Amino acid sequence: MPDEKVNAPQGAFIESLKRNNKQIRSDRAEAIAEDAQVLYRRNVEDLDIKINKMKRERENMLDLHPDSAMSLKLASEFDAEEYVKTDIELGVKIRNLEIKLDIAKKQYEHLFGGL
Repeated sequence: MPDEKVNAPQGAFIESLKRNNKQIRSDRAEAIAEDAQVLYRRNVEDLDIKINKMKRERENMLDLHPDSAMSLKLASEFDAEEYVKTDIELGVKIRNLEIKLDIAKKQYEHLFGGL
């Protein structure tokens, strides 16, 4: 009678069934850590993008040339109150996002190493 072990099925499925508990825990831990790291990095990058967009928006508020580089907004059309309100609101939003970004970067480095 031929040796049945020689004809035993091989492949990823059988190898997976043969893994020990330590290997299974290690594989699960790697999958969880990888998912968390990718999402954390993406969150940090998204915060950075939001901050840059808001800074550009704030800078663009200084452009008082409504039609072209040769025209200026009339003083009667300029709403100083709205300008100040919007500028301060953007400043506060930028600052809050910078704080959030700083916290996220430090925590990412703590959890996963360098960014």
